[in-house]
Amino acid sequence: MIEKKILITGDSGFIGSHLVLLFASKYSNYEIHGLDNLTYASNRDHLKSLATKSNYQFHKMDICNREAIINLFRSHKFTDVIHLAAESHVDNSIEDPVLFMQTNILGTLNLLDAFRQYSSGRFHHISTDEVYGDLSLDEPMFDENTAYNPSSPYSASKASSDHLVRAYNRTYGLNIVVTNCSNNYGPHQHLEKFIPTIIHCLSNDKHIPIYGNGKNVRDWLYVEDHVCALDLVFHNGKNGETYNIGSNNELSNIDLVYKICDIFLDKDLIKSPHSLIQFVSDRLGHDRRYAIDYSKLSTDLNWSPRVDFDQGLLITVDWYLNYLKG
Repeated sequence: MIEKKILITGDSGFIGSHLVLLFASKYSNYEIHGLDNLTYASNRDHLKSLATKSNYQFHKMDICNREAIINLFRSHKFTDVIHLAAESHVDNSIEDPVLFMQTNILGTLNLLDAFRQYSSGRFHHISTDEVYGDLSLDEPMFDENTAYNPSSPYSASKASSDHLVRAYNRTYGLNIVVTNCSNNYGPHQHLEKFIPTIIHCLSNDKHIPIYGNGKNVRDWLYVEDHVCALDLVFHNGKNGETYNIGSNNELSNIDLVYKICDIFLDKDLIKSPHSLIQFVSDRLGHDRRYAIDYSKLSTDLNWSPRVDFDQGLLITVDWYLNYLKG
């Protein structure tokens, strides 16, 4: 018997593909519907193993197409939504902020309105730590009560979508949870992102571009740890609550590059990886440091990351080395 009929948006992207693979294999009593517009950052190959899964269906659709979204909900009567579909690259948001406002704000609004009309379960909205702005090196980590202070068009669009979801909880009584995560890494991420870019450059003997002085700090969360946390929050999180998901893996960008260079040296894949490091003009409005306090998630739902950063980084490098071979 089907207990839930869940729509997972952005299912062919980085995090979405991992989440769909988890849910489709773990919950045979759920009907999983994936939705993706199949933009440049999507890849259906990551979901090939679902071809034989009878509890999975895919819908190619743009969440900005309000009529199509409403009709989809009317036809399928989804019980729940897990919303990951978003434009997410900061550099792209600086070049084309309108696209980010349309997808991340209006697209989320369309889903909320369709959900309000045709669904009765939970709307789980996945967001980012970037909505909080940035920190100096000695400031305490972001927690769920940190005031929003977005720095880029991307983070401003995500902050706006977070506010919309919470407003629909307050005004219409929707059952919602919001999660804000730190930087994800792992297999399936598009090559434009930082860690895949480093691996790609080292694999092709190309310069590794580092913004500014490389001292900007990020907290790195392994993608499979993230989706396990999403699974837990979706099922057990309290209505109306926000949960931060981090990993206590703060590292400067330049130190991360050094770590990946060391992996290539250990594998004897390159002789002088550090010579490929090239500092370039800093990103506009570049945030200095992100750091997530996930103690609420740990205390309330007994979650903690399981994958050691060095182990996860090695898994990630190995996956990309195979991927880049074609």
